Amino acid sequence: MAITRIGKPAIADVRGVNFRNIIINGDMSVSQRSTSSTGISGNGYFSVDRFKHIISGLGTWTASQSTDVPTGQGFANSFKMDCTTADASPAAGDYNVLAQIVEGANIQHLKKGTSSAESVTWSFWVKSNKTGTYICEILDGNNTRQISKSYTISSANTWEKKTITMPGDTSGAIGTGASAFLQFNFWLAVGSDRSSGTLSTTWTSTTNANRAVGQVNLADSTSNEWYITGVQIEAGSQASDFEFLPTDVNLERCQRYYYTHVTGNNQHIGMGGYYASAYVTCGVTFPTTMRSAPSLEQTTGTEYYRLYVNNGSDNFDSFANGIQQATTNSAGIDSNSGVSGTSGQTGRFVTYNSSSKISFDAEL
Repeated sequence: MAITRIGKPAIADVRGVNFRNIIINGDMSVSQRSTSSTGISGNGYFSVDRFKHIISGLGTWTASQSTDVPTGQGFANSFKMDCTTADASPAAGDYNVLAQIVEGANIQHLKKGTSSAESVTWSFWVKSNKTGTYICEILDGNNTRQISKSYTISSANTWEKKTITMPGDTSGAIGTGASAFLQFNFWLAVGSDRSSGTLSTTWTSTTNANRAVGQVNLADSTSNEWYITGVQIEAGSQASDFEFLPTDVNLERCQRYYYTHVTGNNQHIGMGGYYASAYVTCGVTFPTTMRSAPSLEQTTGTEYYRLYVNNGSDNFDSFANGIQQATTNSAGIDSNSGVSGTSGQTGRFVTYNSSSKISFDAEL
């Protein structure tokens, strides 16, 4: 018996519908690292998954996963940037950007570098007390090309939906290798080195002075806040409704780049044992294939970890040797510090402190 579907599904059927949103976690629902991170003044991933802070000399910030969202749009979370140390006079080389870096393998359908290059349409909800002009940018670092467009926050402390279309780029093809990517930037503040020219609203060779012309300084007051959610970037010249994905699918997509294996007390890490009398090793299998062989992130402290073995236990402070034999699917984590046992004995590794945390990072 055939089944006829009527109307547009609210959630994408991941077995039969392509992901049209280039952005991962655009609804800000996944935050594996932390729901709030303070003292941000440099580059890195700190809070909501897949969104990177690129900051040089423009204030100090708290980034958090917020429940302040536009009413009636289906979102439960937003990403909040809160200025905690102001900088009202940016130096020439200063900048503050929130970015998502997208693998080249995920954007081949944009046909960049060909005569059939697709336009790209951004849509998102944004809110701030700081009204004025803001800049969105696509940066192609592989080919030293970029394009920028502006949007305006018109009403203070009011959720507004923005839509921006950028033309396709017929130059500079993007490959599929480990170093191939496009960077999608939300500018928040900038010095004169990247704002003193004419905004490059068509694809061009990158000239820093033309990248963020007109951008307001969100860093000029500790009263300033900026929220964003519903970020969708898709091929074509029209914005479609936000593509809500099932929670497990969204999490798995984030885990390709960053995976929190355990956090908190008495959590199972994996099976392993004594490689030597003063050397323990534990195997970890990732829930999805990661982008590259990851690095290890761990919290450390007195007796943060424990090995249950031979009807007893051995407590230790960290996996001091770090990650070993890492692939995109699994890794070993080892320690030769603070452990003592019988070579060949095996057991179960667990966390042993509420602050214990083990994660794996394969971000671009």
